[in-house]
Amino acid sequence: FLEPEGLNTHIVYPNGMSGPYPEEIQLKILRTMTGLGAVEIVRPGYDVEYDFVNPQSLTHTLETKKIGGLYLAGQICGTTGYEEAAAQGVVAGANAGKAAFCASNGMKAPSPFVLGRDGAYIGVLIDDLVTRGTSEPYRMFTSRSEYRISLRADNADFRLTQKAHDFGLVVDEERMEALFTREDELDRSIERLRSVRLFVDEWATREIKMKEDSDNQNTDLYMGGSATGRKGNQGKMKTGEEVLKMPHVTLQDVELIMKEVIHENESDLDVDNDKLESSIHEDVSTFTSSHSYDTVEATVKYSSYLGRQERDMESWRKAQGLKIPGDIVYSHSVFPTLSSEEIEKLDRIRPVTFADASNISGLTPQSLVYLYNFVSKRGQFRDRERNKRAKERQQLE
Repeated sequence: FLEPEGLNTHIVYPNGMSGPYPEEIQLKILRTMTGLGAVEIVRPGYDVEYDFVNPQSLTHTLETKKIGGLYLAGQICGTTGYEEAAAQGVVAGANAGKAAFCASNGMKAPSPFVLGRDGAYIGVLIDDLVTRGTSEPYRMFTSRSEYRISLRADNADFRLTQKAHDFGLVVDEERMEALFTREDELDRSIERLRSVRLFVDEWATREIKMKEDSDNQNTDLYMGGSATGRKGNQGKMKTGEEVLKMPHVTLQDVELIMKEVIHENESDLDVDNDKLESSIHEDVSTFTSSHSYDTVEATVKYSSYLGRQERDMESWRKAQGLKIPGDIVYSHSVFPTLSSEEIEKLDRIRPVTFADASNISGLTPQSLVYLYNFVSKRGQFRDRERNKRAKERQQLE
């Protein structure tokens, strides 16, 4: 696509246009595109050719299997992109440095510094490379991770800082103290949300009042959901956590209502006093700080999706030996969520088992789960039809 270089320039970058051609050929290609019939090239594109080592010859520490003590990172491993190279450099550098230090001081070899697929995108990148290899320059996309819902920017410190500290990469105690403070605030904020309960209609009523008091132009109501005012739901109660899970509801709005209720009549508030023993009596101004706001909100809103993600992956792990029927038609009409590249590879290779399919480079874990669900449902449908026909025969007999 055409990507403007800035607000005050007419220069446009043709993103996705390959540049291994002479300038005059590049110009001819560009002028075949709609709207670029009279385009001029300011700076021609270029490609860089380089040799690389088959990444399957490396371990998860990025040490070569044949030459101990030799670690590789970057384009030499078959990747492209600054971030991909930097990510590998962190892991290769950490392991190489620790191994060299231990060897020079007569110490035993250190435990490896390895990040798992469920703990970091770096772990996904390296695992893909060393187990599957790559037939083209590898780039890291979120779609390559089966755990992308839990691999978020807001919880990177929760996932990685302690690991880095244990390996000796993080030595700043203030940084560790900041991590512990955030972890504690996350737990306390979620406990408060779980412990405050109001009737569904009361959440909705207070949301109306809150918007009127703040002159909020958005008059849409979300907290009561479709159950607001419905007969039979007047006695239904929801916790702050349950309300926050609803679409468009923000942590700020939920906590504002919680604070209002606490101020009005703390003694009559329907709470679990054991859970709120330490937090309900603290100054309400200490409710979720800006340092933890995004993490608390994301943790609550994604909780049900995280549970489904884990169930999907558990089913997938158990299905590695399951056979894939040979008569499956790999097409977009059957697998609308798979990319053209994935469908082409599946149709060409036609894996016999899911273990075989998982070794196909470029096939994302989510696509594998989709394929597994398709095969499972097809098998269940066939079983039901077979049982139905058997019963019909029995009745005829």
